[in-house]
Amino acid sequence: MMTGLPAEIEQCSTAVQKLWSMMNPCILCMRNCRVNRLDGELGYCGIGAEPLISSVGPHFGEESVLVGPPPRLSSRDETAGPGGSGAIFFSGCNLGCVFCQNYEISHHRGGCRVGIKDLARTMLNLQKMGCVNINLVTPSHVSAVCAAAIELARREDLKLPIVYNCGGYDSAETLRLLEGFIDIYMPDVKYAESAVSLELSGAGNYPRVSREAVIEMHRQVGDLQIKDGLAKRGLLVRHLVLPNDQAGSLEIIDFLAEHVSANTAINVMDQYRPCYKAGEHTLINRRPTTEEIGSVRKYAAERGLRLVD
Repeated sequence: MMTGLPAEIEQCSTAVQKLWSMMNPCILCMRNCRVNRLDGELGYCGIGAEPLISSVGPHFGEESVLVGPPPRLSSRDETAGPGGSGAIFFSGCNLGCVFCQNYEISHHRGGCRVGIKDLARTMLNLQKMGCVNINLVTPSHVSAVCAAAIELARREDLKLPIVYNCGGYDSAETLRLLEGFIDIYMPDVKYAESAVSLELSGAGNYPRVSREAVIEMHRQVGDLQIKDGLAKRGLLVRHLVLPNDQAGSLEIIDFLAEHVSANTAINVMDQYRPCYKAGEHTLINRRPTTEEIGSVRKYAAERGLRLVD
C-alpha cells in the first residue's frame, strides 16, 4: 500500500492510488502544472483534489449511439421510458479554447464540490434512472477521483459502460492507468497544427499530445462496438469543423485512417459558432459553410472512416 493516502483511497486499487498521487505534484494531464492539488493548490484547470460538478442528468443531445431511443411520454407528460446518456458535467478544463460553448463551466468554474462517495452515488443514481451509460464530460483534470468513484460504484453493482468524454489533451501515462475503468473513449481531436492550437486553446503541443492519447485509447478499447443501436465499447472521435480550415481537418482524418484504424468511428461536427472570445480572431469569427463541412465529411467517408451522428 502507498502511504499518506486518504482511507478511502487506500482501499482502492494500485492504479487509483497512483492516479491520486499524481495530483502532488500534479501531472495528471499534459499541462504538468506540478502544483499540490491535494493541499488545495490550483493549477491551470482551477480545480483542487475534489471535482466541481455543474450538472447531472439524462442527456439526449449526444450521438444517437450514446443516448438510445427518445424518451416516451405518458399521458401525464412525464418521461416514462429509459434512455439518455447519464451525463456528469465537470467544471474546469485543461484547455483554454477561445470559442468554448461551455465557458461558464470550463473557464468560470461554477458548480458544486463532490467527494468520491458522492460521485459514486451519482453514477448509481443515473443507472437507476434508466440511463444507458455514465458520461464523464471533461474528466481529464479529475481522472483520479473519477477512477476511484467508478471502482466504488462497481462494487455497488454499477453495470453501465463508462464514457470518457474529453478534449483530447490527455497524458498517455494517465490513460494507461485508466485502462479497465473506461469502456468508451470519446475524445475531441481539435487541431493538426501547433500554431493554431496555441492561439485558440493555449496548448502548442496539442496535436502531438492528442495523437498519442488517441492511439493509447484505441489500444485499450479498439474500434467502436455497437449492439442494438447503442455503443458498448470502443473509440469514438469527435472533430469540430472550424471555418477557414483552422482545424486542419483532412490531416486529422488521414492520421486516424493511417495510424489509429481505418474503421475509426468519427463524428464530424457542424455546430461551431463564434462563442466566448472567438470574435476577436478573424479566421474563426463566423460559422463554417455548408461546403466546408460537407467536404470534410466526404473526405472521411472516402478514407473509410465510420461516420456517426
